[in-house]
Amino acid sequence: MREEVIVRVGAKVLAPFIITFALYVHFHGDYSPGGGFQAGVILAAAFALLALVYGLDEVQRVLPPWFVQTCAAMGVVIYAGVGVATMLLGHNYLGYNALAPDPTHAEHGQHYGILLVELGVLVTVFGVMVSVFYLFAGRVRKAQ
Repeated sequence: MREEVIVRVGAKVLAPFIITFALYVHFHGDYSPGGGFQAGVILAAAFALLALVYGLDEVQRVLPPWFVQTCAAMGVVIYAGVGVATMLLGHNYLGYNALAPDPTHAEHGQHYGILLVELGVLVTVFGVMVSVFYLFAGRVRKAQ
């Protein structure tokens, strides 16, 4: 890979801002357009940028494929776990009011539940998108 200093420094400077924007989209997703899916794609895009600039092997050293695949599965566990937790607390599946620490303010439970469910979506989408990127970027072209 050629040493393109400006591109490398630019990617290294932009990546933390992209990750921060993904977190912003996640935490403000229940107030405005956005949420777990969009945040997961944005977060995956940060690592795709780094892989395009520094090479796939360098990014896989920091974010190994086994970790990314575990993220894809753990997001589903987080999502389903929120529903099971609300059932164990005596409410319906994904009945977020059960998550309120103070029963007089049930709307807080809605907020916590949505954030946790969206976290599960974020983790799953991030894992799947990076896995797909790894699969396509890791393909080797056959000589014709």
